[in-house]
Amino acid sequence: MKKTVIIYGSSTGTCQDLAERLANVLGVDPANVLNAGDISADQLADADNLLLGTSTWGAGDLQDDWFTGLEVIKGMDLTGKTVAVFGCGDSASFSDTFCGGMADLYNAARDAGATMVGEVSTDGYTFDDSAAVVDGKFVGLALDELNESELTDNRMAAWAEQISPALA
Repeated sequence: MKKTVIIYGSSTGTCQDLAERLANVLGVDPANVLNAGDISADQLADADNLLLGTSTWGAGDLQDDWFTGLEVIKGMDLTGKTVAVFGCGDSASFSDTFCGGMADLYNAARDAGATMVGEVSTDGYTFDDSAAVVDGKFVGLALDELNESELTDNRMAAWAEQISPALA
C-alpha cells in the first residue's frame, strides 16, 4: 500500500478509536494516525493517501480540531492524492444532521484536487437527513458507536475492502 495517513478529529475519543481501528484493519502504521489539530502541510504532502475522519457536533458541525486541520487542507494542492472520509455521529439524537461533518472534509479535499473514494450506500442506516449524503450515498463511511456499535466492525471491514484497491 502507498503511504497512507489517517487524520481524525475527536472530542470524546470515539473518532480517535475508530481511526486507530481503521489503521489496524487497513494495515496502516499507527505512527501515521494523526490528530487533525496537529497536522502540517508537510505531513500531508508526504502521503499518497489520506483518510480523514471527524465526529459531528450540534447542528452538523465539524469537530473542533478540524478547524485548524481544514485550513491546512484548503491551502494545499491534493492533485494525485487519494482521499476517503469517515465520520461518527448519533443517528438517534441527531437524526437530522447525522455524520454531517464528513461533508466539510469531503468538500475541502475534493476542492483541493484530491481523487475521492469510499462512498457508502445509506441502506441499513436509520437517520432523517445528513449533509454528507449526495445522490443517495454517504460521501464516506458513517458510523454510530452510540446506537449501532454492533454494526461498526462489519461496516469498517466492507469499507476497507472497497477502498483498498484505490490505496494500493
